[in-house]
Formats: sequence, C-alpha cells, structure tokens
Amino acid sequence: MPAREPILNVPRAVTLSAGAMIAMQLLLSVLPLQTGLTVFLSLAMIPARYTGAAAEFPGGYISAVSSFVTYMVVHGGWLHLTVNVFWMLAFGTAVARRVSTAAFFQFSIICGIVGALTHLVLHWGEVSPMVGASAAISGQMAAALRFIFFARGGPQGQVPDFTHVPLATLSETLKDGRVMGFVVFWLVLNAYFGLSGASFGTGPESEIAWEAHVGGFVSGLLIFGYFDAVRPNPGPSQLR
Repeated sequence: MPAREPILNVPRAVTLSAGAMIAMQLLLSVLPLQTGLTVFLSLAMIPARYTGAAAEFPGGYISAVSSFVTYMVVHGGWLHLTVNVFWMLAFGTAVARRVSTAAFFQFSIICGIVGALTHLVLHWGEVSPMVGASAAISGQMAAALRFIFFARGGPQGQVPDFTHVPLATLSETLKDGRVMGFVVFWLVLNAYFGLSGASFGTGPESEIAWEAHVGGFVSGLLIFGYFDAVRPNPGPSQLR
C-alpha cells in the first residue's frame, strides 16, 4: 500500500525558518517587558545606529553589524509574523525545493541584507526600528517568478512541477506579461501600504518597510541564478 503524502509537505529550510521566527516571537511574548524591549531593539535594524550613535542603543556596536541579519527573525507582532510565514510558505517553499538548505539560507540572508541596506540609505538616521523577514521573502518571491509561470501542468490538472522546470533568463522573465503584471500589482500594493502609513500594529516597528521589500525583491531576481540547482537538459546545439 503506497505511503500517504503529508498534507503539508514543507521543505526543511522553510520549516526551520518559520520555527525560528515563531520561537523568537514566543520568547519576546514571555520575557518581562523591559527585557523583551532590550532584546527586540538589540536585534532590530535601526538606521540611527550608523550616525555614530551605536553605543547609545541596546546591543551597541555588535548589533550595528549583526542586526543586518537578526532583524529578519524578529517581527512587530503575531499578525506581522503570520503574514510573513504564509507568504514564505507560498513562495519560499517553491524556491527551497530547487536548492539545498544551506543555499536557501544564504540566498535569503543576502536578499534580507540588501533590503536592510536599501532601508538604511532611504531612512538614514531614523530611530524607528525595522524588523521582519519581508525583504528576504520578497527575494524568494522574485526567485519563484523566474520559474513558476514557465512550468507546465501535469495530467488531469495536476499541480505543475516547479522543481524541475528550467530557470527562465532575466530577459525571458521580464518579457513575460504574467510576470510583469504580478510585479506591477505587487509594487503598487507595497507603495500604497507604505506611503499610506498602514501597519501591522500600533508601534513604528509595525510600519511596512516597503523600500526594503523592493531591495530584497530586486536582489532575489538578479542573483537566484547563482543558487538554483536545476539545470536544463542540453539541447542539440549544446551537445556539439
């Protein structure tokens, strides 16, 4: 008798990422208020650290370096976390099935760092903390756009095989109307929520850092080809 497929067949890299974010949110929920705030600010990306004031913020100079990565694990609340987890399940899962666990983390961290740098440049000197994995997940989404629209469905309406479809070139991706339609919709949505001041909560850390999303997205679109493990079968011209 064939084994049953699990209802949620989530790659290990995505499970570990979601688990780390949930564990951090749980930790911050149970810590005393002042301790939790100190931990939160130590992990968050705070542009004002880089104006010579790093020592005045929790974490000091160590956090001035480490927060480029640690800010991705912290979120502005359970709603913010939930949205990001579901977003990662949708796009990160497709990406994680094409690369190793280590490559998934490396790729996501790079996208997150680019997102943080984008936010830092455009919000230089601001004291409001930025948190969340949205920039990294935006990079995952961009990577997925280079293959999900190019996969063919299986027999009897089965889900397309995203795992083995060759990665589209940047030119092919940007010329595809479905991809560009999705990108335009996503950019407009991000700009609207970002410029309107919409947030996932009441504090400044809950505001949507849409510029970081764009930075993560652009980097993901550009660099995923260096991480993708799927290679097309050589055609006749390649065999010569």
